[in-house]
Amino acid sequence: MKRAAEEVRYLLDRGYQSGPAVRFVADHHRLPQESRFVLARVVASSTVAASRRGKLIPIEELCGRTVSIDGYNVLITIESLIIGAPVYLCDDGFLRDTRGIFRRYKSSDQTTLALSEIISILKESGVGWAELFLDQQISRSGELASQIRGMMTGFGVPGFAKTAKDVDRRLKLAKCPVATGDGAIIDEAIEAVDIPAEVAKRRRIKGVVL
Repeated sequence: MKRAAEEVRYLLDRGYQSGPAVRFVADHHRLPQESRFVLARVVASSTVAASRRGKLIPIEELCGRTVSIDGYNVLITIESLIIGAPVYLCDDGFLRDTRGIFRRYKSSDQTTLALSEIISILKESGVGWAELFLDQQISRSGELASQIRGMMTGFGVPGFAKTAKDVDRRLKLAKCPVATGDGAIIDEAIEAVDIPAEVAKRRRIKGVVL
């Protein structure tokens, strides 16, 4: 995988798009689908990686500020950390998982624990206002948003949790830092924070580097 990642980086830095570059390298090395998904999530061109790293701010800089949170993106990555699924420290400095279960997401025994991690980090950061969005298209998102609102009240974190059909658009247009690992959103963001990376630091988990 490390050799494949190096080859994808080489192609990206010479103007190839991610999809064709990953497909070409993966076909050459006869990589399985999971490995292809890892390469697509982890590897970025040097230009894109540098741009995203430049937007990454420490969690402490949320003190007194508003943050918009990509709910399922952050939640699923933290659940991966909790259950010991692979997480990767990507070229752009963000921590990502590769479970690929977004549209099939269902709450589990780890959900409440993961939410507690998110909300406690927001509390400790001294965030001024937290707005967490969940994709309305995913089953039971309304119930999950209600649970999150209750937990935010219990932790004393100001803000809200709600469902929306256009979460990505809202985050791309946000005039405040966003919490997400979605590269397309980070590319449009003013600033970004990596809440899963903070959880990993607390749990002393290191992401895999390719």
